[in-house]
Amino acid sequence: MLKINTKLHLIEDISYLPSDNYDLRPDNIDIDTIIIHCISLPEGAYDNENVSDLFTNKLDIAKDKTFLSLKGLRVSSHLFIRRNGVLSQFVPFNMRAWHAGVSQYKGRENYNDFSIGIELEGTSSSIFTEEQYSKLREVIKIMKTCYPKIVENNIIGHNKVSPERKEDPGKFFEWDKIKG
Repeated sequence: MLKINTKLHLIEDISYLPSDNYDLRPDNIDIDTIIIHCISLPEGAYDNENVSDLFTNKLDIAKDKTFLSLKGLRVSSHLFIRRNGVLSQFVPFNMRAWHAGVSQYKGRENYNDFSIGIELEGTSSSIFTEEQYSKLREVIKIMKTCYPKIVENNIIGHNKVSPERKEDPGKFFEWDKIKG
């Protein structure tokens, strides 16, 4: 059972890999949204440290030709769930991770301000594992407890807030496996 250290805003007993890619949330902001993303580097390659290295500014862009476009990119997510369900944290929940980018949905902008970003190891054109869904359900449950303004309708994909740029988590993501 996951537990959040409410003083540090970190999930206890998981890997914490501090990212420098965050800043303060605006004053008087309630965390009320979870944004589901997916990522793998290179796309479709799993079981490597490339995503963690990207979020901690350690990615060697010479490792793969597709990484050249990531040079100088400073992004992060609060959480990353690997294919086997292993969970890592990069940014404390009270801080603004840089995961949504330019974002707008339902009359609101700047989704990084009030959301928790969760990355799943995968692609927008592949299925996710039962271990990932199980861990994601567990994370959502604890997020709702710690941040009671998070409701079902505010658990959305990156594609909702940035539809012209993003497809994730993709057409194969099974929303019914995490709702309720």
